Amino acid sequence: MYVGTLSFDLLLGDVRSLKEKRSVVRPIVAELHRKYAVSVAEVGEQDLYRRAVIGLAAVSGDMGHLTDLLDRCERWVAARPEVDLLSARRRFHGEHDD
Repeated sequence: MYVGTLSFDLLLGDVRSLKEKRSVVRPIVAELHRKYAVSVAEVGEQDLYRRAVIGLAAVSGDMGHLTDLLDRCERWVAARPEVDLLSARRRFHGEHDD
């Protein structure tokens, strides 16, 4: 069993309030969950209206499948016109981790 995590540091476009931020971040979180069947949430920078950190996690029995899934999620977020992807950080945890 392998667990992969991926976190995105995002700069939001023309957003001037936390309400506008929610209207940008919520659809991204919902679509990642729907399209890729991953666990996903906004996990940081909740009180800054032009920044967001979104984290996701997935479990797979095949490391290649997990890597491909995280690659697809990252490409999808990077292609969103309403945000700039500042960084993406991924981690893998396997059966032999201590």
